[in-house]
Amino acid sequence: MTSETDPREAVLRGFCERYGEAPAWLARAPGRVNLIGEHTDYNDGFVLPMAIDRAVWIALRPRGDRHVQVHSLDFGESGEFSLAQLGGAEGGWIEYVRGMAWALEKKDRKLPGWEGVTAGDVPIGAGLSSSAAMELAVARAFCAVSGFEWNAPEMALLAQKAENGWVGVHCGVMDQMISAAGEDGHALLIDCRSLDTRPVPLPPGTSVVILDTATRRGLVDSAYNERRRDTAAAARALDVPALRDVSVRTLERRAGELEPETYRRARHVVTENERTLQAAGALERGDAAQVGRLMNQSHASLRDDYEVSRAELDAIVQLAQGHPGCHGARMTGAGFGGCAVALVESAAAPRFAAEVAAKYQARVGLEPKVYVCSASAGASLESAPAPQTAGTATGA
Repeated sequence: MTSETDPREAVLRGFCERYGEAPAWLARAPGRVNLIGEHTDYNDGFVLPMAIDRAVWIALRPRGDRHVQVHSLDFGESGEFSLAQLGGAEGGWIEYVRGMAWALEKKDRKLPGWEGVTAGDVPIGAGLSSSAAMELAVARAFCAVSGFEWNAPEMALLAQKAENGWVGVHCGVMDQMISAAGEDGHALLIDCRSLDTRPVPLPPGTSVVILDTATRRGLVDSAYNERRRDTAAAARALDVPALRDVSVRTLERRAGELEPETYRRARHVVTENERTLQAAGALERGDAAQVGRLMNQSHASLRDDYEVSRAELDAIVQLAQGHPGCHGARMTGAGFGGCAVALVESAAAPRFAAEVAAKYQARVGLEPKVYVCSASAGASLESAPAPQTAGTATGA
């Protein structure tokens, strides 16, 4: 499937071609971009992501047994498993489906089987949470066939459990929570301890632009899990449940109790929590310039204290920050590759996208992808219409 293909229409057509009839439902869950609040979620902190207008879709119908069969248009392959014998993780995209089933079954949900076709336009491995989008779309699919009530925070926690306990990535809950509970036109301030949320509007006349560096990372094999261990160690040394409970002043006063590297890791998390709360307030005031300054500070902290950036990310952020139409920019996602995010004047967004992409390619030698995004709603389910065909009448 090409990036220009509408994944919603693709899964409808794919389902009809595969099964000879229309599906019963369409499940959808969006990817996300985090405006600010990076590596704070697994420290019980604050994050400020928005669900984007790119998503994973599943066209599906129920089965009469306890088997799940899914065909991926993106990967050109099918996966199938029995809910009665989930076995162990074997790798590949199907593990996000199997892992979600495992987490739901652990919650004493008796699941029936289903079959479907999936596709998405969330770039894979770019730090835009294609995995969370898949998990929440699968959760919506199981919700449809099982008839249980949708509860966004509960499903987000179960999707996190699937990623932690089945896939093996020790992520926090942010990605799953914004994919489950995003609000159209708004970012969402999330308290990752209580899962309380507050919708925050974007400033008028601004656009969020995602800059994909064309570099990729694998979270399971990266230093991500090391950073999680580092910050947990800092919290233990400071006798608090999580770094969310430490103020900047307290951390500075007790810096001598931590190893220098552990202190730097903790300093990023503690200051990032403060920046995130400040950014939410600035968004509500419509102060795009202040949000931009906080984004710039966030990138410097991620680069220098948390050390999760890389040369290509630094290059594209520097180019974005230097553009006159840009309020601020930072790397987004876990790091070690992937994307940056910029807050840009809407009128300047097309020129910003073209000029930053050209300069990045000239400097780094990689061709970036640039997406001007809007904030979308979280995971949804709809009764599926028949797909469009070339000969379908569109009006009287």
